Amino acid sequence: MSVQKIMTATLVGINAALVEVEADVSNGLPATIMVGLPDTAVQESRERVRSAIKHSGFLYPQTRVSLNLAPGGLPKVGTHFDVPIAVAIMLANGLKIRTRADVLEKQLFVGELSLDGSVKATPGVLAMTQAARDHGFHSVFVPAENAAMAALVNEIKVFPVMSLEQLLNHVIGSELIEPYISSNLSPGFANATPARHHDAEIDFANIAGQQYAKRALEIAAAGGHNILMTGPPGSGKTMLAKALPGILPLLAPEEVLELTKIYNSSGLMKAGIIEQRPVRSPHHTASAIALIGGGAVPRPGEVTLAHHGVLFLDELREFSRSALEVLRQPLEDNVITITRLRNSYSFPASFILVAAKNPCPCGNYGQTNLECVCAPANMQRYRKKLSGPLLDRIDLHINVPRLSYKDFTSTQTKNESSAVVQQRVTAARTKQTSRFNAPKTNSEMSPTELKKFCAIDSASNNLLEQAANKYLLSGRSIHRVLKVARTIADLANSENINIDHLAESLQYRLREEPTA
Repeated sequence: MSVQKIMTATLVGINAALVEVEADVSNGLPATIMVGLPDTAVQESRERVRSAIKHSGFLYPQTRVSLNLAPGGLPKVGTHFDVPIAVAIMLANGLKIRTRADVLEKQLFVGELSLDGSVKATPGVLAMTQAARDHGFHSVFVPAENAAMAALVNEIKVFPVMSLEQLLNHVIGSELIEPYISSNLSPGFANATPARHHDAEIDFANIAGQQYAKRALEIAAAGGHNILMTGPPGSGKTMLAKALPGILPLLAPEEVLELTKIYNSSGLMKAGIIEQRPVRSPHHTASAIALIGGGAVPRPGEVTLAHHGVLFLDELREFSRSALEVLRQPLEDNVITITRLRNSYSFPASFILVAAKNPCPCGNYGQTNLECVCAPANMQRYRKKLSGPLLDRIDLHINVPRLSYKDFTSTQTKNESSAVVQQRVTAARTKQTSRFNAPKTNSEMSPTELKKFCAIDSASNNLLEQAANKYLLSGRSIHRVLKVARTIADLANSENINIDHLAESLQYRLREEPTA
């Protein structure tokens, strides 16, 4: 008997790193020893593997079994180590394979075992399949339930495994497993299903009035800009936010793959793919770690789960200030970096922030026919929850007034449907992709791109200078005004930014809450 090696992988954030499972069966008292920084779930695999091998019709070694998970300094997390450990033990115990042992070095094994030997779905399969493909592996063996997801990765064979007995029979050559056959081929994917229109809860056509707010949401969707809505209770802020996903463009194939990888690695889905842009709406009691991610073994937070989608923060001022301040980095860099003693983890976080707040704790401040009952000290404390640097990172600031009964029931104004608005948004996004030669929005422009694509004439420059001096706009604010103006010009199918586009952009930038 010799030391046998089987390849698998472990999750590092939302990505995967390859792991070599080494097994040695030697003389000694019956015991299974495991080293290589396994977590509790990996250590418990010893009992699952022992029972699964027995119920698969094979004999578990009645001697000393030593297992090493290399590299030894990388923490090993998850139950998917069951299958590679079982295969490594059986090969070390003398199981005869149909080909040379080194063939297994280019095959990756993943899966959790039940006590009866069946193979269960496991998180992170997509990331592990990508890691295998990137390291030149020719095939992966995954739980049958995960096969369609693994098949999203091209240039690698995917073998669906139902049970340990089936897999061991394949290894010895008595009954081969057929590779998973994809049914819908497209460039870059082995099994890509086209994304479909988001089933938004609210259609724009069903929202009475609020044309100003709808226009701002259209701009936000077209350029990927963040938006803050301020208004009294019942003015329609939440309804408007719920309607936004319905006007966003369909997901591109690359975005489908990236989102599916994020949700699969997070353990939120073990099968299927993401077909719609995500919409995350955490409660205002959410902590900073819940928003940006973290933990002993860092996991993605809400900002990453909202990647390529919408993060809706209702009752913004009810969130703790510490939780809100952690949003500064992702709003600026579109990525979250979490550092731990053993590793550093980066999570993508390119999302549209949609926030809603009341003007005061009771919500009546500034209303004509309603009296505000908030004490001045409470008002001051309420407003201090939002810092200037955070507000500076929000592109569009709008007031959403409460509608009168006449406005609410009026049939004079014909409301456009979300599908119609989405067509304009998609056309604007197409212009941006062509302009940057990449799937990128105006909100993500670098300073160099801003200078190149947001040039303005002398009249527009004079207007921007006057606004900057009067309202003390920061450098970031000026840049964001220009980015929003570029988006407005794209919606108008204009190659250049003119003074009308800039003027409209400025009106969304000037946040003027009534002061006591």
